[in-house]
Amino acid sequence: MNRRQALSLLGGASLAGLGLGLSASPSFAAMRALSSSDAKPNILNNINIGMHVWVYAKHEPSFDVSNILPTIWSDVKYAGLDGIELMEHPLRREDKTAEMAELIAQHALPLIGTSYGAHFWDASKANEISEDLDNIFTNMQKLGARTIGISVKHPSGRAKTQEEFDAQAELILKAREMGAAKGVVLNLHNHTYEVENNLYDLGNTLKRIPDIKLGPDINWLIRAGVEPNAFLEKYKDNLVFLHLRDQYASGYWAESIGEGDTDFEKIGDTLKRIKFKGDAMIELAHEDGFEPTRPVRESLRMSREVFEASLG
Repeated sequence: MNRRQALSLLGGASLAGLGLGLSASPSFAAMRALSSSDAKPNILNNINIGMHVWVYAKHEPSFDVSNILPTIWSDVKYAGLDGIELMEHPLRREDKTAEMAELIAQHALPLIGTSYGAHFWDASKANEISEDLDNIFTNMQKLGARTIGISVKHPSGRAKTQEEFDAQAELILKAREMGAAKGVVLNLHNHTYEVENNLYDLGNTLKRIPDIKLGPDINWLIRAGVEPNAFLEKYKDNLVFLHLRDQYASGYWAESIGEGDTDFEKIGDTLKRIKFKGDAMIELAHEDGFEPTRPVRESLRMSREVFEASLG
């Protein structure tokens, strides 16, 4: 299904029945089609370029963007991006799920998925996390959202034990199965802690789940001392997702992609060489106290243009 067909379905579909039978409804089919990588002519044919909401969430209480969803959808539409990756808070609420369905239809702009962080290594929290994910996956299915990038978190001041890695892997596998039942593909996101010390955390997960899908954050790889192109080459068969931002040689984040010193041309060449197919999320981040020189929507637009150019 192409984008025009999806929009036609959205235009004729009522969103009032969000809670019932969405997997067979026109609105669900259209939203799922909009978020699919074959819905747009963009290697570009193989990559959806979207955005993660951190640049907005940083300034919201508890990093919850529930109260600014219309602004986010409007800005991302303006920037010419292919969809949105949330942080999970709005997906815990039925009212916000309904609001997002309306925004998806209004802007013809899909919710691609969400990030999600929890202490997957702590066996005492497994039931709580599973119940939370069940609710989130249910609401994602209603919206046709299809990806979740999980951060497994870590204990304070020490490394995880092998028993904790076992518990972590068990819960990841359960979450993967739960998501798959609702049409959601799980990938492992990373900050620095997962990939520091010779990939200690990520490596222990991969040892237990060799086929786990990966959604690396290129900038966090760099900050952890991991060469990103070598990582992409080594794990090309696991890759389905990317997070992107730029930084200066000093280590400070740039306002938008293309203004810092990250070699996106080389990254683009690597993605073409490994024939990456999946989603690439622009996740802008700024240091505490940073004063933007332009609206976020403009930085998103500029970032999209630079990354698209890197893909040739």
